[in-house]
Amino acid sequence: MSEFFQFEADFVESLRCVPMQVRLKLDACGVKLKLPQWNKFNQDDRQLLVDTPCETDSEAADYRDLLHHMILQRTGDTATDLAIDPHPDWEDVTVIPDSVQEKAQDVGVTLSQTQWASLTLLRRFALIKLSRSGHENTNFLPALREFHLA
Repeated sequence: MSEFFQFEADFVESLRCVPMQVRLKLDACGVKLKLPQWNKFNQDDRQLLVDTPCETDSEAADYRDLLHHMILQRTGDTATDLAIDPHPDWEDVTVIPDSVQEKAQDVGVTLSQTQWASLTLLRRFALIKLSRSGHENTNFLPALREFHLA
């Protein structure tokens, strides 16, 4: 089942930006998808990437193959593969990444390990992505509020 966040609401209907659930799948299958490439996909392509599972190793391999095909077909580009982290931070319920804790403190929130552990994997992923330097970060506080952390 697809999960979209409220902080993504301004683009979910059109899928004009890559939603967090697809970004998680990209990390899981090891493919870099640039926004200009995403923008060349039609609505059905984007929905397919939302709906296609990518949880097991087999599903991740199939998802990677699907992306390679779609990127080549829609853009003429060859997909860029990335290393897959065998132990990504969002899978660890015991440690809040420094980037998340620092960004939370910047907005006046202190996260506990219990709160972190209670989040779904996708929510932990979102907070990590939204807390990284170089990211626009405008959705970090709305995400904390949506997840009942602020």
